[in-house]
Amino acid sequence: MPGRVGYVMFLSRWIQAPLYLGLIVAQIVYVWRFMMELIHLIELGFGGHPPETTVMLIVLGLVDVVMISNLLIMVIIGGYETFVSRLRIEGHPDQPQWLSHVNANVLKVKLAMAIIGISSIHLLQIFINAARPAVTDRELIWKTLIHLTFVVSALALALIDRIMAGGRPNHGTGRGERPADRQPQRAAA
Repeated sequence: MPGRVGYVMFLSRWIQAPLYLGLIVAQIVYVWRFMMELIHLIELGFGGHPPETTVMLIVLGLVDVVMISNLLIMVIIGGYETFVSRLRIEGHPDQPQWLSHVNANVLKVKLAMAIIGISSIHLLQIFINAARPAVTDRELIWKTLIHLTFVVSALALALIDRIMAGGRPNHGTGRGERPADRQPQRAAA
């Protein structure tokens, strides 16, 4: 009986699969949003003389969409591989390099870095708009503090990951992982 309970618990990881499929749908929405903004930029760029700041804000919006999309890919692929099931893509020429050594800690640090990048884009957009009356000093201060909180959190996650890995960097993976802790190479499917 205890073996069956454990097996059911192990199977429960598949409950997360619809969540990752839902994130793929969110990815499609972001591609659609990107295309609409790109069309808007093309219409503005070739149909008139928009101010440079307007073009810059649209381009930053496009970069923001791409960075959020990259974040979604990391969560979809890394999360599925870490918590649900192996993807069995070893040896595939398009396999992301980071996927070969992904675990929950690596995924957290990568996600934190992506969030810092997204926050940086938002902060840059606010600074470009700072001269407009709609942007208050209070908003600038709070968004800067939130961004700095993201930076400190990412540094703390990286430090915790390094401490948990024994503090010795491994030059092969770029993280502080002891050779004995590494997962064995997976056989190609």
